[in-house]
Amino acid sequence: MTCDPRVLRRPLLVGLIPAVWTVVLGLWGLSRQNSVWRDEAATWQVARRSTGDIVRMLEHVDVVHSLYYLCMHGLFAGFGPSTTVLRLPSVLAVAAAAACVALIGHRLAGAYVGLGAGLVLGLLPAVQFYLQEGRPYALVAAGSAVSTLLLVNALRGRARKRAWAAYACAVLVCGWLNWLALLILPAHLITLLWSRAPRGVRVRWAVAAGAATAGVLPLALFSLDQSGQVSWVPPLTWHMMIGPAILLAIGGLGGLLGRRTGTGTGTAERTGAAGRTDRTGRADRTDLADRARRPGPVTGSPSVAAVGLPLLAVPQLGLIGLSLVKSLFVDRYILFSLLGLALLIGALIGRAVDEVARRSRPAARCVLPVLVAVALVALLPQSLAKRSPASRVDDVLAAAERTRQLKHDGDGVLFIPAARRDTWLVTPDAFTGTRDIALAETPEESGTLKGVEASPARVRAAMLAQRRILLVTDATGVARPTRGRRDRTKAEVLATHFTLVSDERIRGRRVAVYERLAPAGGG
Repeated sequence: MTCDPRVLRRPLLVGLIPAVWTVVLGLWGLSRQNSVWRDEAATWQVARRSTGDIVRMLEHVDVVHSLYYLCMHGLFAGFGPSTTVLRLPSVLAVAAAAACVALIGHRLAGAYVGLGAGLVLGLLPAVQFYLQEGRPYALVAAGSAVSTLLLVNALRGRARKRAWAAYACAVLVCGWLNWLALLILPAHLITLLWSRAPRGVRVRWAVAAGAATAGVLPLALFSLDQSGQVSWVPPLTWHMMIGPAILLAIGGLGGLLGRRTGTGTGTAERTGAAGRTDRTGRADRTDLADRARRPGPVTGSPSVAAVGLPLLAVPQLGLIGLSLVKSLFVDRYILFSLLGLALLIGALIGRAVDEVARRSRPAARCVLPVLVAVALVALLPQSLAKRSPASRVDDVLAAAERTRQLKHDGDGVLFIPAARRDTWLVTPDAFTGTRDIALAETPEESGTLKGVEASPARVRAAMLAQRRILLVTDATGVARPTRGRRDRTKAEVLATHFTLVSDERIRGRRVAVYERLAPAGGG
């Protein structure tokens, strides 16, 4: 298997091949054995609410994901709730990002760099994880890739007013999916300065970036009132920076070693595969015609390093800086920074192709397929692991199914903590015939994710009125210490007045059955 020269002559195919490759990777094991974990459960249960209920909830919680929830609500309403509908948007988003990355690499340094970058993106372990995740992070990566492609086109003199409007819209949508996506703007600013962009380009970028920021600012400010949602994020420590340091080292190596890769006229492409010149150095007529059709003068393509390094480094370093003020360092918030890593690895692949081409032009065509095959095999254990239910903290659907098997009509149900109520919210039919004895207001009524529970005294009285209680909680190793007074009351009453008759751990959750020691109401 080699890279067909006809493919390298067609930018459309250079973008299409990585997109199809990424879709295949995404569809492989998409259901994860019909498992859904707690983060995806939030998407699932919110998407099933009415638009009015979603808007009411956003006033109290998760406003940062407002656009994503509304989009998923539309998909669930149109196609019904399922793991495929939940995750397919992320698959398609990463596929679009891979296509954009491939086109960026192709325009900056040739077809081999573009193909390499696009194919590598879907293989990166973190990308494989969120490729099949029912959350907005893959969509942010897609929007970031689109905006970066538009910026590269502008630096090459191919941007009109519509392109800058599209750039502003892409950044705006990213910001509304997660306002931390605005960290891409300082990365793009560094690319402009590094590439010595003309003043006109810099001014147009500033206008577009300012418009996008202004559009996202209300969301960011409103979300500050809900900052308690990220209280679970631990403070930044030195060991948390090991991962970013490794990524930056790999990216720096790619920028350093790949800096000599051509800008569309590399050695491998001069072989006739996709070259701008033939063997005698004469200009290709197709290239001359393409230059004649360009809408304006080419200002000079930036290097892969000028685009990839800021895209990788600035979001990583920016999030570290923000985390010194407020604990926010979670890698998925800046998943889009891996677009830069893919570009820089693509530059390394392009350099390898160039080196081999100096010795054997036919062999150069085999370099990319061989490298991708080796990477696929090397990463196979990780790829399989990320497609198993064990790759996530827990499995909401497995706990719900076990509850369905253990329940009796009239059983009371308790959730510790209250957030584990997502087991019921995602699969309510599994709890038919039971009663949530702690719940005072449903999530829809209260405009919250988990509902509002009664006072500890009322919870205690409701528990003592039950003969049998089903408990859904976190498994050992996943559970955090019980802090709330209400949850402590639940645990104390179960330990004092009930006996444990069944206790099962299922994929990160625990489903236990308790029976009353004395007649109901005995206190």
